[in-house]
Amino acid sequence: MSIIHYSHRVLFVVIAGLSLSTALTTPVRADLPEETVSPDAPVDTDEDEEVADIENSVPRTNGTVPPVAPITQPTAAGNTDRPPAEPAKRIAPNIDLKEVTPEALTAEPLEAAAETDAEPDDAPVAPSPAASESPPQAATLTLLDTDVLPGTSTRLAWTPNIQIAGLAQPTPVLVVNGTRPGPNLCLTAAIHGDELNGIEIVRRTVYDLNPAKLSGRVIGVPIVNLQGFQQASRYLPDRRDLNRHFPGKPDGSLADRIAHSLFQRVIRHCDLLVDIHTGSLRRTNLPQLRADMNNPAVASFTKGFDRMAVVHSSGSRGMLRNAAVDAGITAVTMEAGESLRIQEHQINAGVNSLNSLMEKQGMISRMFVWGNPEPVYYDSHWVRAQHGGILFSEVKLGDTVSDGQILGYVADPITNAQHPIKATSKGRIIGMAVDQVVMAGFAAYHIGSKATSPEEG
Repeated sequence: MSIIHYSHRVLFVVIAGLSLSTALTTPVRADLPEETVSPDAPVDTDEDEEVADIENSVPRTNGTVPPVAPITQPTAAGNTDRPPAEPAKRIAPNIDLKEVTPEALTAEPLEAAAETDAEPDDAPVAPSPAASESPPQAATLTLLDTDVLPGTSTRLAWTPNIQIAGLAQPTPVLVVNGTRPGPNLCLTAAIHGDELNGIEIVRRTVYDLNPAKLSGRVIGVPIVNLQGFQQASRYLPDRRDLNRHFPGKPDGSLADRIAHSLFQRVIRHCDLLVDIHTGSLRRTNLPQLRADMNNPAVASFTKGFDRMAVVHSSGSRGMLRNAAVDAGITAVTMEAGESLRIQEHQINAGVNSLNSLMEKQGMISRMFVWGNPEPVYYDSHWVRAQHGGILFSEVKLGDTVSDGQILGYVADPITNAQHPIKATSKGRIIGMAVDQVVMAGFAAYHIGSKATSPEEG
């Protein structure tokens, strides 16, 4: 028996050694091995938009940026490719989002509401046509098979309906439909399930809105990647980065199908979109917008965010904001802080900027005191560690650095060697890795340069 046990151990070591050898010599792909990958399919990367999208960004071209015009009434501008209106299966109840309420409307089957012509007791009454002398009224919003009447707020639910039967969980969608016409502003967060700051930014922003004083609609999806959020994972269960698969495909991978469902059922209803993220792989970001400043509409849109630096980034194929812009929706990415943490300073910065945006767009009217304008960084780059070891930073987020300045050290815990990481240009630290064990080549410091004020465009 001992010989058999010993042989099993030897066999296990041999197999483990072969597996390790294969892992070290085979490129790591996020794709499942049994699937055939199309040559033009988005490929997940180990370094997400924190690094790859900055390094691969198309440089900004020179040009003037038109000023932002507040939207106070319906216009032909914005998203003109919304889904055709379909009969809704129910009318959404008007609820106070700040109060504890049932999870979502899909707590009972939508089909059940279609069996009766009677409206729910708590459903609001549509504005009377006789009130012709009153200011223009907003229209009913039909979203996720539900009518949301003007002057109401509610909690809907979205699900791609592709999970295992019995395990499907609806994702909450917060909706506030104002009493006056205006744009549809969509806020999404936690496309990466470990990015917590954005969840709280969306919650606080939407819950603070009064539909009676709102022009337009605000649609908030605080947790897009609910499966990743529940497992504190950045990725979907199929190990893919959801933010590499928009606008998705109805018959593709799991990520393709989820992206397609969200894009068709929610995103296509937007005129304006702010997709909220944090740093990844234990990196943290100064509050900032990532935007394609070569797009005049997007460049103008960025001027509505108070105290929020802007970093030019053309983005990557498959990102939500790129797919949205291609669909005629003005979209930016907001970055705030680091993953797996709740950071009050970053959350407050995000909420403040979204309130300033809505004020600028004419959606709300508040006594808002604007801060000093943050710069626009038309060029930025990541400085990488040249040695492996433990990273110790000498700078903080927001610090201004000079060319050649030491940003931090990588210490070898075995030999005690210390390797400095130096700035390769002057600029400002707009993103950085937190102190941790790093490998050679790890992107450690994001330096923004070629900055101008928003007025200089």
